[in-house]
Amino acid sequence: MGKRVKLLVGTNKGLFIYSSDVNRREWSLSGPFLSGWEVYSILGDSRQGHRIFAGTSHAAYGATIRMSNDMGESWTQIEQGPSYSKESGFSLNRIWQLVPGGTMEPKTLYAGVEEAGIFVSRDSGVSWQELDALTKHPTRPGWFGGAGGMCLHTIIIDPHNPLRIWVAISAVGLFRSEDGGQSWVACNHGLARVPTGQPYEEVGYCIHKMVIDPNQPDTLYMQEHGGVFKSIDGGDHWISIEDGLTLKEGDYPFGFPICLSPTGDLFLIPLESSEQRTMRGGKLLVYGMLEGEHRWEPIGDVVPEEQKHVSVLRDAMSVDSMDPYGLYFGTTSGEVFYSLDRGKSWNRLPGQFSRILSVKPWIVEE
Repeated sequence: MGKRVKLLVGTNKGLFIYSSDVNRREWSLSGPFLSGWEVYSILGDSRQGHRIFAGTSHAAYGATIRMSNDMGESWTQIEQGPSYSKESGFSLNRIWQLVPGGTMEPKTLYAGVEEAGIFVSRDSGVSWQELDALTKHPTRPGWFGGAGGMCLHTIIIDPHNPLRIWVAISAVGLFRSEDGGQSWVACNHGLARVPTGQPYEEVGYCIHKMVIDPNQPDTLYMQEHGGVFKSIDGGDHWISIEDGLTLKEGDYPFGFPICLSPTGDLFLIPLESSEQRTMRGGKLLVYGMLEGEHRWEPIGDVVPEEQKHVSVLRDAMSVDSMDPYGLYFGTTSGEVFYSLDRGKSWNRLPGQFSRILSVKPWIVEE
């Protein structure tokens, strides 16, 4: 028995799986799986064997959750998947996020959906129930979606307290629950509010992605539409951490993904602007704030010999748990890159796909 590294790549035309040994120097590719389906969310779950969950959507057939027990070769559609009641008036358009519950809850899964809501399964994904205290929040009449829809795209479970949950919604904001989703409070003080014209000051914040420090669960980092932010009190207050990201006066750092390594290194990929949403000057640069530092630096020019007028979406950048860790991202032009030296040098994985929506590493025992 030994470990292997899987890299799950969701695109708007199916799922692909890379596989390598722990050295991560040579990779094999399998797929496409779920061909023709949008795969916005993927979860490799080793708690009940080697199981893959995929949040899929299709213009004709709607949004579903699929499950595979054989590394993608065959799939079962979850029949009792997330769904809103007719009385709610909400529609379920996409499954944006799938995450496991806490370490003491081996059969628990959470799903974040569009229109924004959160669902939970307590039976390994067989059936799902809405945690409707979120959609019944008093500010709900003032929720508006961003350009990608009103999506609940981030779910974070406190690694030390499974009842403590954060969810991020575009373009609504951040909410936290201390009781497993039975009640929620807005946590957006200090962020850059989007002028939507709605009357609720607690909401109207376009969060793109958020991560938690697993060793200090009160510390959170966020890529938001209007900048990059940090909280050290569980989201009650946010401060800007943009030193090194602003290139010219009046500019603000705009991008989608942000990720945190096991050793405390932060990474993101800034774009030109909210209007253009492509690489600054056509340079595919990864910025990092390494552990113990307080300034962002362009630490990796991924393809210095080429211009890349592409983007990297919110769930298309991630980091594995190996030592040394691997850093991965996929572009909207269908290329996948990885680094094993804290983002300084990069390799391109073989193959080119359609628009990449999600990239998730998964360490499995074989």
